[in-house]
Amino acid sequence: MNNKRKEIQTARMWRYFLDATSELIQEKGLNHITIREIADRAGYTSSTVYNYFRDLSHLKFFAVMRDTNNYFKDLPNYLEKGNNTIGKWLYAWECFCKHSFELPEVYSLLYIENLGTIPEELMRNYYQVYANELINLSEEVQSIITHHNISTRSSLYIQTAKEEGFIKEEDIEYIADTTMLIWTGMITNLLNLRRNVSKEEAAKQTMEYVYKSIMSTVVPEKRKDVNYAYGERN
Repeated sequence: MNNKRKEIQTARMWRYFLDATSELIQEKGLNHITIREIADRAGYTSSTVYNYFRDLSHLKFFAVMRDTNNYFKDLPNYLEKGNNTIGKWLYAWECFCKHSFELPEVYSLLYIENLGTIPEELMRNYYQVYANELINLSEEVQSIITHHNISTRSSLYIQTAKEEGFIKEEDIEYIADTTMLIWTGMITNLLNLRRNVSKEEAAKQTMEYVYKSIMSTVVPEKRKDVNYAYGERN
C-alpha cells in the first residue's frame, strides 16, 4: 500500500472510531466509556482500535478536540480588538476562558490531565488527519492553537510585546507560567466543586487575575496603551 492510500485509510479509520467515541461521550459522559464499547459502536474489534490509538485517553483526547472548534472560530474576533500584543493577548485569554469554562471537562482533559505521552505529539497527529480544520485560520491564530502547552503559547506570543517595549525579557517566563497556573487552578477548583461560582463567574474571575498578573509586568509608561476592556467583543 502506497503512502497516500495508507493516509486515506488511516483518516477513514480515525473518523469511524472518533465518531463512535463522540457519540458515547454524549450518551454516557467523558469518564464512563470503554475501548470495547467504542469498538462495538464502530463495528470493529478492540484490537483494531489499538492499531490506531495507544489507549482510551488518546481516543478521548482526539474526540473532544472537535469541541474546541468554536474556540478556534471565535478567536480571530477577539484578537482584532487589540491594537498591540498585550491587548491582543488579553483578548485571546478572554476567548480561551469563555470557551474553556463552558466545557471544563473537555479543556481539563486536553490541557491538564496526564495523557501518558507528549501532548504536542497528539496535537500533531490530530492535525495531520484533520488538516482542513486549519484552513482559513490566520497564521496568528494557528500559532496559538497548535501549541498545546498554555505556558509555551504565552511565551512565544508575548515575545513581540518585548520588542514593542511593553515588557522586559525577564518577565516573559513569569507571565507565561503565572497565567497558566491561574487558569489551571480555577478550572480544577470548578470541576472539584471547591468554589461555589458559576462557569461564567469563574471565567470572569480568572480573566481578572490574568489581567492583573500581565499588567503588573507592563512598564508604567506603556500601560495607557493597552486597550483592553473585559467583555468587549463582536
